[in-house]
Amino acid sequence: MSAPVLIGYFDSEERVLEATRAVREAGHDLRDVYTPYAVHGLDAAMGLKPSRLTWVCFAAGALGCTLAMSLQLYTSVVSWPLNVGGKPFNSFPAFIPVTFELTVLFAALGTVAAFLVRAKLFPGNKRQALPRVTDDRFAIVIAPGQKPNALEAAEALLRDHGAVATDLREVAS
Repeated sequence: MSAPVLIGYFDSEERVLEATRAVREAGHDLRDVYTPYAVHGLDAAMGLKPSRLTWVCFAAGALGCTLAMSLQLYTSVVSWPLNVGGKPFNSFPAFIPVTFELTVLFAALGTVAAFLVRAKLFPGNKRQALPRVTDDRFAIVIAPGQKPNALEAAEALLRDHGAVATDLREVAS
């Protein structure tokens, strides 16, 4: 199933910020904004909520820390207790380096995996790139409403806010 989207191309970040705010105020369905670099204030202009990826990172790091401590305690105290230099079997200072490393490893791998799943970036996923967006252009993608003149109104709105070009495409929904 495919749906039409209107893409407006801009040549400056100021114009794309103004247009993004105007699109939201006009009530159009703002799908995404593509930029060649991070634009300060774009998240607020798009109305995006703070990312929950930080909580995924924390949970994965806590899991790594718990598994590292559990494995080291089990092997040092229960499974294979060795008297090394008279130290106690559950010598926590000796566990810190491995615990730190597994905490960082689990947090990093868990965050990357969650990002790839959330962004739907699976192997073999073919996405079409917008022309010049990764170079020097900015693009706003709008799904026009079902009203009779919604497409013309959205295109006029983009042109009024400095769009250098517009394009209508069919994308998989």
